[in-house]
Amino acid sequence: MGPPSSSGFYVSRAVALLLAGLVAALLLALAVLAALYGHCERVPPSELPGLGDSEAESSPPLRQKPTPTPKPSSARELAVTTTPSDWRPPGPWDQLRLPPWLMPLHYDLELWPRLRPDELPAGSLHFTGRVNITVRCTMATSRLLLHSLFQDCERAEVRVGRVPVDDVWFALDTEYMVLELSEPLKPGSSYELQLSFSGLVNEDLRQGLFLNVYTDQGERRALLASQLEPTFARYVFPCFDEPALKATFNITMIHHPSYVALSNMPKLGQSEKEDVNGSKWTVTTFSTTPHMPTYLVAFVICDYDHVNRMERGKEIRIWARKDAIANGSADFALNITGPIFSFLEDLFNISYSLPKTDIIALPSFDNHAMENWGLMIFDESGLLLEPKDQLTEKKTLISYVVSHEIGHQWFGNLVTMNWWNNIWLNEGFASYFELEVINYFNPKLPRNEIFFSNILHNILREDHALVTRAVAMKVENFKTSEIQELFDIFTYSKGASMARMLSCFLNEHLFVSALKSYLKTFSYSNAEQDDLWRHFQMAIDDQSTVILPATVKNIMDSWTHQSGFPVITLNVSTGIMKQEPFYPENIKNRTLLTSNDTWIVPILWIKNGTTQPLVWLDQSSKVFPEMQVSDSDHDWVILNLNMTGYYRVNYDKLGWKKLNQQLEKDPKAIPVIHRLQLIDDAFSLSKNNYIEIETALELTKYLAEEDEIIVWHTVLVNLVTRDLVSEVNIYDIYSLLKRYLLKRLNLIWNIYSTIIRENVLALQDDYLALISLKKLFVTACWLGLEDCLQLSKELFAKWVDHPENEIPYPIKDVVLCYGIALGSDKEWDILLNTYTNTTNEEEKIQLAYAMSCSKDPWILNRYMEYAISTSPFTSNETNIIEVVAASEVGRYVAKDFLVNNWQAVSKRYGTQSLINLIYTIGRTITTDLQIVELQQFFSNMLEEHQRIRVHANLQTIKNENLKNKKLSARMAAWLRRNT
Repeated sequence: MGPPSSSGFYVSRAVALLLAGLVAALLLALAVLAALYGHCERVPPSELPGLGDSEAESSPPLRQKPTPTPKPSSARELAVTTTPSDWRPPGPWDQLRLPPWLMPLHYDLELWPRLRPDELPAGSLHFTGRVNITVRCTMATSRLLLHSLFQDCERAEVRVGRVPVDDVWFALDTEYMVLELSEPLKPGSSYELQLSFSGLVNEDLRQGLFLNVYTDQGERRALLASQLEPTFARYVFPCFDEPALKATFNITMIHHPSYVALSNMPKLGQSEKEDVNGSKWTVTTFSTTPHMPTYLVAFVICDYDHVNRMERGKEIRIWARKDAIANGSADFALNITGPIFSFLEDLFNISYSLPKTDIIALPSFDNHAMENWGLMIFDESGLLLEPKDQLTEKKTLISYVVSHEIGHQWFGNLVTMNWWNNIWLNEGFASYFELEVINYFNPKLPRNEIFFSNILHNILREDHALVTRAVAMKVENFKTSEIQELFDIFTYSKGASMARMLSCFLNEHLFVSALKSYLKTFSYSNAEQDDLWRHFQMAIDDQSTVILPATVKNIMDSWTHQSGFPVITLNVSTGIMKQEPFYPENIKNRTLLTSNDTWIVPILWIKNGTTQPLVWLDQSSKVFPEMQVSDSDHDWVILNLNMTGYYRVNYDKLGWKKLNQQLEKDPKAIPVIHRLQLIDDAFSLSKNNYIEIETALELTKYLAEEDEIIVWHTVLVNLVTRDLVSEVNIYDIYSLLKRYLLKRLNLIWNIYSTIIRENVLALQDDYLALISLKKLFVTACWLGLEDCLQLSKELFAKWVDHPENEIPYPIKDVVLCYGIALGSDKEWDILLNTYTNTTNEEEKIQLAYAMSCSKDPWILNRYMEYAISTSPFTSNETNIIEVVAASEVGRYVAKDFLVNNWQAVSKRYGTQSLINLIYTIGRTITTDLQIVELQQFFSNMLEEHQRIRVHANLQTIKNENLKNKKLSARMAAWLRRNT
C-alpha cells in the first residue's frame, strides 16, 4: 500500500474500533429486518378460507398475504400476494423476455383443485400444486428467472437440485419469480427445480385455471378448465412461459372421485388419496406429452359424458353436458372431426402426433375455441348442434371452427412460431385451411364468395395505412397485454388472406409442397416467418414453370411487414397502372402525405370474360398495353381475378363506364365473385373519396336482373347502412330509395319468399343464402314491401299458435321484430313469457332484441323498467337500454328514460356500459343542437376522463352527421334522376 495522503480526516485507534463496532451492529440489525420483511410467516392451512386440516399433508405452507382478491380482473389486482420485496436495482428481471440462461427440458406437474360436487364454490376456490422442472444450464448464473403470477410460493418449498436457495422474490411488472442461489449453476449441467405453490381459481375471466357453473339435468354443477394461451400458464404454475421454450410434461390431476379429469395425453393410471379428514380423492396421471410450449398445456375436471369413434386407430371423444350428449347435440361434431383429421394428414403427409383427441364443449368460454394438443376446448355455441337445427348456417360455422382448431395441430402445435410477433403463422394458416377443408368436403360451395364473405370483406374495411398494424411485427418486446391484443382480425383474417394470395400466385402443388417441407423440418420445434419463406423459395428454385419478379421473402415481406394495403388504379385508355396506400376518408390532404410504401403486387385479371396471364406491379406505376380497351361495347377489363389479391381496384371513368355497360347488357358475363367485387370496391372507394358516389350507384342499375343473393347482400350492406337508416326521418331519401330498390327487388325476393313458404329445407345446404337472407329480409320489410310484412305476420302467428312451428333461423330475428312492431302488448307479453321460460341463451338474445321493436313508447318504457329492476332480465348481460336505444322508436324513448333513471341504470350496467349507451343514443341524433344538449347533460354525471371520451365520441358523430348530410343530398339527387 502507498503512503497516506498529506491531507484528510484522521481518528485514533480507539475511536476507529468503536465506529467499526457500531457499523457491524447496524448491518446485523438491517439483516434481521430484511429477513423479517423478505420472508413471511407460514399460515396454517386450516386458517385459509375453504381449506381444512386435510390440506396439511401435501400442500405447501402459504406466505402471509393481504386479504386475497378472489376475482382478479388484472395482474395488478392480485400481483402482491406475497409481502412486497425490497427495492431491487435494474437487472434482467426488468426485461420482457427471459434471459437465455436455462432451457426447460421436462415438467412433472401436479395440480389439486378443491372442487367438490356437494360444495359448489360460493367464494374463493383454491388449488395447490407442485412442479418439478428439469432444466439445462446454458450460461453460468446464480439467479434463476421463470414466470409466476397469482401464486404463493414459500422459499422453504423451492429447491434447485442441491444448490441452496438464498432468496425467492417476485418482479411483479414483468411477472417473474426470481431465485437467488448461493452458488452459480454450471453450463451444460442439468438441474431439477422443485416448487410448491397455491393459487385461486379464476371465477370471472376464462383465463388460467377457471370455473364454469352451469345447469345439467336440472341440477347446478361446476367444472374446471384451463386457458393458457397466450401467457396464462404462469397464472397456474411457475414455468418458462415462452413459446420457444418447449418441453415434455407429465401431468397429474387430483380430483373428487365423481369427476373425470382430462389432459393433453391419455390417462396412464389412477390411484386413491385420503386426506387427514378421511375424504377420498382420485389421483389421475397422464402419459408424457411431446415437446410443446406451456400455452398448449390443458386440463379439465368435469362431470360430463361423451360420445366417441375411432379414426385411423386413434380415439376421438366429444365431451359435453349429459343433457347435450343424450339429445345428440355432439353427434355432428363427432362425425366431422375424424374425416378432417384424415384429410389434413393426407394433405401434409404427416400423421397426427398424439394417440387420442378429446374435444370438450364448455357452457361458457370467452375464447370460443382453443387448439390444446390432445384436448381442444370449445364454447358450446361453436361445437354443439341440436338435431332440430339442421336449417342453420350454424352447421357450416361449426365445421369451420372445428377445422380451424384441427388445422392448429400442424400450424401451432407441431410447428410453433418462435415468438408472438409471428403469431399469424399459427392463426393465419389455420384460418386459411379451415376454408380449404370445408371446400374439400363440400366442393359445390362457392369458395371465393365464401372467403370474401367470411374473411376478406371485413378485414379490408378495418385495414388501412397510418392507423393499423402490420400482420408480422418486427418488434419483440411485448408486454403481456400487448401480446393478448395480437389475437385480432389482422392476425386471423389478414394472415389468411396472405396465405391465400401466396397460394394463388404460385399454384396449389407448389404451395402445399413448400408447406410439407416446412412442417417436416420444424416438427416439434419453432420457426420464424423467414423460415417459411425459405421453404417456399426452395420449392420455387426446384422448378421452372413459375417465375417470380423477386424472391418470395421480398414479395411477401412487402405485405406482412407494413400495415394497410394498396389501391390499384388502372387507366384503360393508356394501360397505365399505379399503386398507392389506401387511406381512410378522414385523411383530408392525402396528396400531402409522403409515402414510399409500395407492394410487389400480383395482378391476376380477366379481359372480356377470359382469364389473362399473371403480371406483376413491382413499382409505383407501370404500363400494361395489353390492358387497354377499345371503343367496343364488349371490351372490358377486371383486375384481381377471384379477389385473390389483398387490395382494392379502381379504374378511370372509362373503365367504370365499360363495366357498368356490361352489367346492364349481360350481367352473367361477369362472374358472381366479380359482380360483388365491383360493388364492394366501388362503394368503399367512394366512401373514402377515391371516386364519386355516383360512380358506385351507377353499378346498381342492373339489379333487377340480379338473382344471386350474395351480390344483393353486398349491395345492401353498402347501400342501406345504419347511418342511412338513421337519416331517413331527416332527409328526403327514404322514399326515393324505396322506389328505386323495390323496382329491382322483385326477382330476388320472389325466389326466396317462395322457398320460405313452400320448401324451406331447400336452403339447408345453401350457405350463402343462409348468411345473406337476413339482410334481404330486413331491408325488404324496412322498405315496406307488402309481401315481406305479410310473410312476417304469417310466420309469427304460426309460431305463437304452435311454438313447434319453428321460424326459419336465418330470418327469425326479423320475423320476431316485425311481429312485435305490427302487434300489440299481447304479442309483447308472449315474447316476455317465452324469454322467462327458455334456458337457451342464444334464444334469449333474439327475444331481447325483438322486444325492443315495439312502436309503443309505453311498452318500451316498461321494458326498460323491467331491465333495471328485479325481473327475468336481471341475470342477462345484454344491455336492454342500449338495445332499445338502437331501435326506430326507442331512440327517442331511451334518451328520456336514461335522463330520468341515471343512477339506477348506472348501478345495473356500470359506467362503461353507460358510455357505450351514450354513444348509441348519439348515433341516432341528427342535429348538432341535440348533440350539444346530450353532451351537457351527461357531462354532469361523468368523471373528467369519461367526459373526454364521451366528448370525443360525440364529436365524431357530429362529423359523421355532416358527412352523411352531404352524401345523402348527392344520393337523393342521383336517385331523383334514376327513379
